[in-house]
Amino acid sequence: MPLQVGPCDPWPVELCCQIPEGLDQADVDRWTAVASQILWALSGRRWGPCPVTVRPCRKTCLETTPLSGVYWGSAGPWIPYIGIDGQWRNASVCGCRSDCSCSELCEVYLPGPVFDVVSVDVDGEVLPPEGYRVDAPGRLVRTDGECWPECQDMAAPPGTEGTFTVTYRWGLPLNESAIAAVSELVCHYLRGCTPGGGCGCRINRNLTRVARQGVEMEMPDPTLIYGEGRTGLPTVDLWLAAVNPNRLTSPSRAYSPDFRRPRVTTWP
Repeated sequence: MPLQVGPCDPWPVELCCQIPEGLDQADVDRWTAVASQILWALSGRRWGPCPVTVRPCRKTCLETTPLSGVYWGSAGPWIPYIGIDGQWRNASVCGCRSDCSCSELCEVYLPGPVFDVVSVDVDGEVLPPEGYRVDAPGRLVRTDGECWPECQDMAAPPGTEGTFTVTYRWGLPLNESAIAAVSELVCHYLRGCTPGGGCGCRINRNLTRVARQGVEMEMPDPTLIYGEGRTGLPTVDLWLAAVNPNRLTSPSRAYSPDFRRPRVTTWP
């Protein structure tokens, strides 16, 4: 599942409709938040950068650890590999040697998509941005000659001695098409909140066909549209079809019982 259960803030809008009389800014803000939450979910829960703080586990090869001193379960499961000197060694499941690097890379994994890194704190000191970089998919690589801590005190609060925390923004950037889509949905809701309106905060119609005085009108069943993960609004549905054609409910992920994911504090 994603790192958050909804967008952190309402998406930016450029309303192409006139705000009905009698509605104040609080109403507009509320329906903007509603539209943002709905489109965030329908688009696969990937859009809108949201800050998150994690406490990662560093990858380590333990090149200097003698094989005679390594026991199963002492530092996690082990995987054999050939070192740069041609010798066989055991690496933890957090092995730091990649398939395209000739030497050890000191890196940690950040669940993505990673928009940007806000700050990296090691032992209560914030590292300069020049000391690390981000490689896709979500690898935070240290480039200042040092290495990330092999372990940390998870009982200590972040930003103190013996801790390692990374704050970054998770999610894809909102482009012009996303802003146009959420703006159309907001206008749809605002029109429904006026006297005589038939959408938005008013209930849906409970009929799909009308016949009167020789004139027949057939309207689509809104429940079928919603069941397909669409709204019936052209710009919104075009954007959803473009960014989430397979109607995924969340980003695809590969899980391994041996892979250690960063710890995320959710309360307090």
